[in-house]
Amino acid sequence: MHVDNQPASLGPESEYVELAVEVFAMLADATRVKIILALRGAGEMSVNSIAEAVDKSPAGVSQHLAKLRLARMVSTRREGTTVFYRLTDEHASELVIAAVNQAEHVVGAPAHHLGGRVGT
Repeated sequence: MHVDNQPASLGPESEYVELAVEVFAMLADATRVKIILALRGAGEMSVNSIAEAVDKSPAGVSQHLAKLRLARMVSTRREGTTVFYRLTDEHASELVIAAVNQAEHVVGAPAHHLGGRVGT
């Protein structure tokens, strides 16, 4: 590890740069960002609960969840006929929070510096 706690593989020549671009592309959709934020606060949710939380149709949310699942950003648990979704780990959530924090700076109202919380 470098002194700044970043892996040595995080240089511009890193093999992970292209994969990082794919992660950003996956998160370059408002509905998927809203899904990540909803799951961040809830732990796990059904498709219908997520759809209600992000104000989208269950069918549309299902399609976004399928993409997030293929990208391994969410995982599932089945209980009877209901499938529950949860974040696979905290990294997608941290990326979304960092992006929202950056957006706050762009508009000049960084609530995260004033003790405000994003996504709650």
